[in-house]
Amino acid sequence: MNGKIIEITIDPKGNSKLQTKGFAGSSCRDASRLLERALGVVESDVPTTEMYQAAPAEQQIRQGGD
Repeated sequence: MNGKIIEITIDPKGNSKLQTKGFAGSSCRDASRLLERALGVVESDVPTTEMYQAAPAEQQIRQGGD
């Protein structure tokens, strides 16, 4: 999967389910926080296997030169 997706499903009774896809580590929680607040009370939080994957580290390359 190339992109990051936040999928919201609302059943006929008005219950909503939010699922993130394509996020590594805890970045999914950062991405979905505002939507969770807008939707109301969180009844359960079930991490996917992506939650346990390490998020890619940012690399910085410094070149010396005086």
